[in-house]
Amino acid sequence: MNIAETERLVISKFSMEDAGFYLKLLNTPHWIKYIGDRNVRSIKEAQDYLANGILKSYNELGFGFYKLQLKTNNTIIGTCGIIKRDTLEVPDFGFAFLPNFEGQGFGYEASVAILNFIKVSLSLNKLFAITLPNNTRSISLLEKLGFKYQKRVKPFEDEEELLLFIKHLD
Repeated sequence: MNIAETERLVISKFSMEDAGFYLKLLNTPHWIKYIGDRNVRSIKEAQDYLANGILKSYNELGFGFYKLQLKTNNTIIGTCGIIKRDTLEVPDFGFAFLPNFEGQGFGYEASVAILNFIKVSLSLNKLFAITLPNNTRSISLLEKLGFKYQKRVKPFEDEEELLLFIKHLD
């Protein structure tokens, strides 16, 4: 099901058929460096990751991360959306791209469309975003999207300090 379209992208829900893409994405250098190694090394593990994360979120919460496909050839280039983490009071906004599609404006293009979808369809009034302090490209995009830095947090067991941003959608 498509949730939005932009000039260059079709944005839709993931399905189990997208496990190959997720296997590739989860093992890119930037995912591992900035998001963390999820130890997903096979299609079966990628299917489990989708089933127990993104697809479960769609079913239980009505939202999740969405598939970003080029209109020109249907290539899946990345993901963007929200996740509800137990350690944060409101959903967390995020994005990730395959290396060949970073730095081409797709992050901003997809994020604007998804933020509008979230505001209109999900009736959420604020979002968080978290990132490593050295992830300057993500910080720059979050600020361009209107997210404001709030404070440093340690939301996960690894005790890594992250920057917490907030965006009000009203």
